[in-house]
Amino acid sequence: MNRISFRQGMLLGFMLIVLLLGGVAIQSWLVVERLVNQSRQSSEQAIQLTAAIQELGERTVDIERSARQYLVLENPVFHQRFDEHLAQSLLVVDRLDSMASEPLQPLLGGWRMVAEALRSGLEQKIPQAEIIPLLARMAELNGLLKQAGQHWVEEQNRKTLDQLDAARLKLGGSIGLALLGALLVALAMGWWLVRPVRHLEQAIVRLGASRFDEPVNVGGPADLRQLGKRLDWLRQRLAELENDRERALRHVSHELKTPLTALKEGVSLLREEVPGPLDAGQREVVEILQHNVRVLQEQIESLLTLNAAAFDARRLQLAPIKPKKLLAGVVQRRELHSQSRQLKIAIGAPDQPITLDAEKMSVVLDNLLSNAIDFSPDGGEIGLLVSRVDGLWRFECIDQGPGVAEEDHQRIFDPFVQGQRVAPAPRQGSGVGLSIVRELVRAMGGRVYLVPQERGAHFCVEIPDEH
Repeated sequence: MNRISFRQGMLLGFMLIVLLLGGVAIQSWLVVERLVNQSRQSSEQAIQLTAAIQELGERTVDIERSARQYLVLENPVFHQRFDEHLAQSLLVVDRLDSMASEPLQPLLGGWRMVAEALRSGLEQKIPQAEIIPLLARMAELNGLLKQAGQHWVEEQNRKTLDQLDAARLKLGGSIGLALLGALLVALAMGWWLVRPVRHLEQAIVRLGASRFDEPVNVGGPADLRQLGKRLDWLRQRLAELENDRERALRHVSHELKTPLTALKEGVSLLREEVPGPLDAGQREVVEILQHNVRVLQEQIESLLTLNAAAFDARRLQLAPIKPKKLLAGVVQRRELHSQSRQLKIAIGAPDQPITLDAEKMSVVLDNLLSNAIDFSPDGGEIGLLVSRVDGLWRFECIDQGPGVAEEDHQRIFDPFVQGQRVAPAPRQGSGVGLSIVRELVRAMGGRVYLVPQERGAHFCVEIPDEH
């Protein structure tokens, strides 16, 4: 069965949305075009109707003038003018009859009847007293025609507005349905596309946290399914490599510790002169052997500790904790160490809780505080501070010791590197403490750095605020 790819799905979704919105846009354009044409026709017809009624009124004035002149002077020229004006008026009436609808037709019919009666009256030379009412009736009909014409124009305007309102409601409904359809298509496409992407993101987070036990199952488009299969293959491969690494560490630990233990016991027997008495030169060689055996054992244990810390750093357990409580716990664990040097440890932190891996941050602060205690002068003071700056939580450890030499600033966090400055009191260290600090801080998405200053060491750890 062929499945749609991510790109095909996106293209299909966009096409459906364009079809829905484009269809409504075309429909709106057609409706507007129809209403515009209809409004233009109504306007032209209203103008023609008004002009014709006005022309009829002017012709009626000419008819009345020529009729009165003929009645007074009985000159055939005025009768001829009357006939011409009447004929032209009847043409205007016919034109009005063809343009207007029912409201004007009865009035136009009455106008024709009055015009015919007026023509007959003049031909038969009826008394002027009978002609005058006909002329008055014709003028009255003109006024009624003008009112009826205005009423017809208003009626046409009302119909146009009604049609416009109906079209507006219909278009509003169509636009609403189109937008709803587009929203449903967008939601469907989003659910179909975002869900597998979220599964991919979760799978990548699990891989980054070294959680290789849960298979990667991704649905949705064909190409995302294929990517999910590749991630699952990567999960299996990483699980194999992790198992190989753990086996190698166990093997190194066993294979080195066993002969090292035997060598350590043998050197101890020699030092205790169990095989026989030693002269001064032999005793010096035994002391050198014992020192190097102890150094080698510390190096192996430090290497295993560093690898274990790097492995454990990827497993974060985030939870809210108050910074004062966190600092107090670290100081309490180093209380005997600090009291032996008569050191004062000042802590400062806000009451706002922090969301982080408290166990790993305790290891970080413990390593920094341990170094600060070792390098601080007797009776000195150490500052352990927490503050929030620009969306970051800043942890600072400040001592009054000799500080870090400038040439050691760039490599102080490298494994097995110890600074050139000597601690006031004897100490035993392998040089992996700050390397462990860097690994744990990086795992929490932060950074650790040394703040340059003239006296003492000032280490700063910045962790993103997870809120």
